[in-house]
Parts: sequence; structure tokens; C-alpha cells
Amino acid sequence: MSVRYIGLSEINGPLVALDKVHGIGYDEIAEIRLDDGSRRLARVVQIDGERAVLQVFEGTAGLSLTNTQVRFEGKPMELPLSKEILGRIFSGSGKPIDGLGEIYPEKFADINGKPLNPVSRTYPRNYINTGISSIDALMTLIRGQKLPIFSGSGLSHNKLAVQIVRQAKIADENGQDFAVVFGAMGVKNDVADYFRKSFEDTGVLQKVVMFLNLSNDPIIERILTPKCALTAAEYLAFEHDMHILVILTDMTSYAEALREFSSSKGEIPGRKGYPGYLYSDLASIYERAGIVKGSKGSVTQIPILTMPNDDITHPVPDLTGYITEGQIVLDRNLDATGIYPPVSVLPSLSRLMKDGIGEGYTREDHQMVANQLFAAYAKVQDARALSSVIGEEELSSADKAYIKFGTLFEEHFIRQGAEENRTIEETLDLGWKLLSTLPKSELDRVDEEHLEKYYSAEKAAELN
Repeated sequence: MSVRYIGLSEINGPLVALDKVHGIGYDEIAEIRLDDGSRRLARVVQIDGERAVLQVFEGTAGLSLTNTQVRFEGKPMELPLSKEILGRIFSGSGKPIDGLGEIYPEKFADINGKPLNPVSRTYPRNYINTGISSIDALMTLIRGQKLPIFSGSGLSHNKLAVQIVRQAKIADENGQDFAVVFGAMGVKNDVADYFRKSFEDTGVLQKVVMFLNLSNDPIIERILTPKCALTAAEYLAFEHDMHILVILTDMTSYAEALREFSSSKGEIPGRKGYPGYLYSDLASIYERAGIVKGSKGSVTQIPILTMPNDDITHPVPDLTGYITEGQIVLDRNLDATGIYPPVSVLPSLSRLMKDGIGEGYTREDHQMVANQLFAAYAKVQDARALSSVIGEEELSSADKAYIKFGTLFEEHFIRQGAEENRTIEETLDLGWKLLSTLPKSELDRVDEEHLEKYYSAEKAAELN
């Protein structure tokens, strides 16, 4: 039997309260009917005895305390799903906004996902090729991994996200079962148009599912966006055996929406005003990446977040770092010198990289090249610091070689055109060219066999 409740007890920001309600559950969806006959969706976010608090997705403007009707659906919010979602653009709450009509669903799925038994997970192996040297060689993205990008306001993370969507492919198959789910939260209209136009112009939109939440959309919808995106990703991965890369930008906007929502509920704030459950809330999103036993598909995540004031200890990047398996950090100083993508090599890492590279995956020398490039670039920073104190003329020949290596490394390896797509072989060969500018005696992370095979002073001369 469907029961309608007439009238509201309270309206507070995006929240409404009802008294004397029975038989409802947390996260249940309700339909709200206004005086003019229009309808909005809401979600139960708090139950206290016979009092229920609902979160209205489209906002509470125009609601009346006396005549508003509420009907509970008896189920959580569900997303209509079929393979038709590929190539489509949706709002943050999963409604089509591309003018191509509704989805004819094969099924409906709860956007909160289903708890995944940790024992049923398969350890991530093999890699996703992004075509970007600094990522593929030094912080390789492994299938089933969650690898965030830590950026700052005004840096080129949107450009990098578009390039990854355009170029990403799986390594050992022809790519026909690879797709990208792209979720944007709190973006401005011009940024949303940039994403949409970039995907259309490069012809990749047919393998992309987009969820767009604009900055002028209700903040409540922002909280739904990553859940809808991951529900679509899980459906394609585990029911259609596809390898799905999920890119979520900007997770800081999501966290700020969560903070605003928590404040309107009157909850006690934690660090910097964020709710005390921010960690578990972020974990409920990030942990939906992975590979499940018995399934050929995988869900890989690249959450992008902007660090307020470039502060990596801010709660959002700090907690994200605890949950995820590494990070890619963008550097403002590199960006200021015109280097794109401005990937800061030393604080960036991929904790699962060692298990998805090497012989059988990329190339047998990959781990050694990565280790040696890291070690050499770390010595570059030491040499530059010493040079600023005593002057470059007073440096030893080894330190001068490292300073030269650092300049070439940033100019040829980190710097890459937004349209440039390098294979893993091209990236590793370029790494060897750069290492060959250093004396052989300095290359202590590479064994003698590979040193003889790949070290070439002649090729190094091509970089000068």
C-alpha cells in the first residue's frame, strides 16, 4: 500500500523533516510533489524515532510546509543500466542530458553498490597504458588500482584528464572491451563544455560514459555523482567483462559538498569542518575499484583532487593518501616553467607498480629504468641545492652531469605534448637515452647485462 504524507515539519537548506512516519529505512528514496504538480526526489538521511530527515536532490526552493506531499518508494536510489550508456552524457544524478532520450534499462542497480567480500578480490596485475611517459614509466597505473592525482587550483589537471581519457588503453588486448567512466563534480559550465567538446572532437566519446554535475547544480547531486559513475562502471566491468577506467574530478568539491550537507544536519565537525566520517565516506568510493574472482573485467580509479593552498596535509588529500595505492602529484613550479604535464616525480608513486610491469607485461628492464631515473633525479635536487650555495662552477664533474641530466629529463621526459601518445617502448628507450648522458659508474640500480644492452653514448648525444 502506498502512503502519502501531506505537509512538512521543517525545511532547512537542502533538508526537510517529517514527523510521525513509520516503516521507512535509511537511504530510502521518496518522491516529493509540490503544489504546482511538479515532482522532486529526496533521500532519507536520518531517522530519529518517528521523525525522518530527507535530503532533496533538486533543492527545497518552492516547497511548502503545508501542502507538500511525500511518498516513500521503499527502496534506495537506483540507476537504470544497459550497454546503451556508452557514449551518453548524464547529470550527476544519472538523468540523460545529451538530448538523446531515456535509457531502456536491462536492469536497475543500487547506486550505493554491494559490499564486496575481500576474499573474492583478485590481486591487480597488468597495466593500463596512458601514453604519458612520466606516469607509464615511473608510477605505472595497474588494472584494478586506485591512483589519485593531487593537483592545485589553476594547474592543468583537466587537460591531463582529457589526455588520459583519449589515450588510455589496456596493454594486451585490442582495446574493444575497454571504456572510460568520467564523473565531474562541481565544474563550471566552460569546463564541462571543454570536457564534452574534447571527447567529441577526438572521437572517444563512444567509449566514454559521462556524469556531469555543474557548479550551479544542487550540492546534493554532487554527492550522488561518484556513486552513479561507479555503479555504471561496476555494471560494465562485472556484467559485460569490460575493463573500465573511472576518472573522478574534483573529489575536493565532493568533500566540500559533504561538509555543507553535514553542517546543515547539525553534525559535530571534525578537521577543518569536515564531518568525522569523511574517511569512511571516501573509502566507500575508492574501495569500489578492483577485480573480482570469476570476472574478466576490472574497475580502475583515477580520482583527481585539488589541494587547497597546495597543502598535501589537508584532510582530503591526506585521507585519500591513506586509502589509495599511491599518488600522482602535480607541481606548481614545473607548471610555471611551461612544462606539461607538470608531474612532480619524487613525491609521486604507485604502490602496485612492481606487480604489473616487467617481462610479460611491459619490458624486462622497466623496473630498473624506473629505479635509476628516480635515484638520478633525486641526486639532481641535491646538486641544484648545492649549486645555489657555492655556484655551479665549483661543483664536481658528477654534480654537473646530474644538473645537465635534470634539465634534459624535465625537457624531454616529463614535458610531453597534449596530443603526444608514447608507447611504453618509446618511453623506456627515452629513459635509457637520458641515463646514457650520465657516466656508467653512476648507474648503480641497473645490472651489467642491461647496461651493456641499452646504454649508448651515441643515442644520448641526440638529446643535446
